Amino acid sequence: FPAPTPLTGPRPLVITGQDISLDILARHMEKQLPGWRPLRAQAGSLDSLIAMYRGEADIVSTHLLDGDSGEYNLPYIRKLLVGSSFVVVNLLSRSAGLYVQQGNPLKLAHWSDLNRPGLRFVNREKGSGARVLLDEQLRLHGMKPERLLGYERIQNNHLGVAAAVASGDADVGVGIEKAASLVSGIEFIPLIQERYDLVCLKTKDNESWIPSLVQLLRSDDFRKELQALAGYDLSRTGEILLET
Repeated sequence: FPAPTPLTGPRPLVITGQDISLDILARHMEKQLPGWRPLRAQAGSLDSLIAMYRGEADIVSTHLLDGDSGEYNLPYIRKLLVGSSFVVVNLLSRSAGLYVQQGNPLKLAHWSDLNRPGLRFVNREKGSGARVLLDEQLRLHGMKPERLLGYERIQNNHLGVAAAVASGDADVGVGIEKAASLVSGIEFIPLIQERYDLVCLKTKDNESWIPSLVQLLRSDDFRKELQALAGYDLSRTGEILLET
């Protein structure tokens, strides 16, 4: 039998995460990285890092708070990618906090308010940055997850959480400011500024495009497109935070 004809065409490059900034990034990469075809995967931060460790993702987005140090992402990346060479570069920063119903009728203002009896909560899936943020805040404030009514009620994205609160099916949920601006009938209570970073493994193939990715993040065209979207802090965009 003749040998099979090798496949030709752009090599797929998997980018994980749910933020709209990643869709913009993929579009710019497709224009500026010939030979590569960016593909989007809707996966949470922790699951994305595990996928990267398994070789199933090329660019991982992550926003994971380590409650003990107050540091975002790097403690998790160091532990999960042990033995690997990688680059961590900032994409943006954004506000995270609570979604509440319009007018904030229950006057929720702090993480500790989640301890109120009878408060109906809607949660994110395990492995998401929002779920890690909630669990760390519950731990730091001495609150038991099982005391939170609705802790096991899951939505798989920020918009789903916001919609559950807006419809009256829940009193409160955790998410980012951007999603709150897309759903009517809710208010957003900012409680923390989270750093949203990109992680790239320094494999033989990846090292050919990592410098171009960093240059793209720092480019005027990319930054201008992100600046047109409210709720993003781009003061550190393109900054290399760790390289091993």
